[in-house]
Amino acid sequence: MNKVWIIDDEFIIRDSLSQLLSIEGYEVQAFESGAQALVELDNVFSGIIISDINMPTMSGNELLTAIQAIDMDIPVIMLTGYADVKLAVRSLHQGAYDFFEKPINEQLLESVKRASEKRRLVMENRALKANLKANSKGGIRILGETEEMQQMMTLLNAVVDTPADVLIHGETGSGKEMVARYLHENSDRSDANFVAINCGAVPETLIESELFGSRKGAFTGATENRIGKLEFAQHGTVFLDEIESMPLSMQVKMLRVLEERKITPVGSNQSVDINVRFVAATKVDLLALADQGAFRSDLYYRLTLVTVNIPPLRARKADIPMLFKHFSSLAAGRFHKPLTTLSSDETNSLMQYHWPGNVRELRNAAERRVLLGLPLNIESENHLPAVADDLSLSEKVAFYECALIEEALSQTSGSVKEAITLLKLPRKTFYDKVAKYSIERSQFIKE
Repeated sequence: MNKVWIIDDEFIIRDSLSQLLSIEGYEVQAFESGAQALVELDNVFSGIIISDINMPTMSGNELLTAIQAIDMDIPVIMLTGYADVKLAVRSLHQGAYDFFEKPINEQLLESVKRASEKRRLVMENRALKANLKANSKGGIRILGETEEMQQMMTLLNAVVDTPADVLIHGETGSGKEMVARYLHENSDRSDANFVAINCGAVPETLIESELFGSRKGAFTGATENRIGKLEFAQHGTVFLDEIESMPLSMQVKMLRVLEERKITPVGSNQSVDINVRFVAATKVDLLALADQGAFRSDLYYRLTLVTVNIPPLRARKADIPMLFKHFSSLAAGRFHKPLTTLSSDETNSLMQYHWPGNVRELRNAAERRVLLGLPLNIESENHLPAVADDLSLSEKVAFYECALIEEALSQTSGSVKEAITLLKLPRKTFYDKVAKYSIERSQFIKE
């Protein structure tokens, strides 16, 4: 839904405009001053702004300057009384999208429609550029076109170059370490080490020396100085997987490290400064553990400055065909096996299965199908019923659009010319959709 913010010190104007635009299907939010609106405004705001010119404290033109400092491309429509027309004209020279004299007439609705469309195109263009930039980089790529994944990627990209520590929450197999590596490889720390530590795999008696290092003679067997994993990650990233498994005694020391950015090796009185980013991961509710006394609440609140929730695979069903094809393509290259298309029954099985093991289970299924050359056979007993009806309209459209394109390519043995004739699509639209759904045309070409 298109967003419109209304800024006017007169309640009757705010109220009447809100009603008018709401009836037209806009998502409306009203403010009585520019200062109130600026508190909530950022450059990911996807709507437009309608503002009065003559307001106390901050005038419309002053507000326009402040908005442009945040994002030059936000369309701002100015409202003015007869006496303020010269100010409105000045605002147009300053970069306002349009202006209207009060009382408002239906021409405003047409201007709002055009401004909203302009903003939509700007935001789509930015998203496309960001996607192209991300895909042009080497290393980790996180695939997903659903709204849930796009929201997650927006958050990741917003914090990727900040020093903020991050807590990742996700079910088993959902890709927590991949998200951590994405944060590392796309940040200015990518030239330094990424050190992954499974907090549940290190014995409690060894975890302190493993993390902080030790000095010669600190304990039996310590015959030389040893650098710990945190110091080894200097200027890089430390990934603390299964943070809930860290012993309580170690959580106290870890909290101090997070706050002071210093470590003291076992057997030493001299602290060492560290410059690392901590990314912790868990599959459980840490706050519930803290309430039970099984996890330190102070460490929990220190870790949750930025929390990234990875959606389970069952919550983003529309991504499954694309992910399956991606994993199948990788497996075909690794195992030197042919890549075959999914039958309609196999695709239905993919979409109806609950995927308790998430992306890891999906990847295993794709690799087994390629390696063994057998039809996909997913056991769905004791799992949730078919969930195709749980998809949104846009997800269903995307799913069937992808299937129709693949069917056309299969019927035409990969011929683009024949496929676009069959689908009655312009060539550019066809190629755009092939790229969108990661369709490998080569797999349909018959020798």
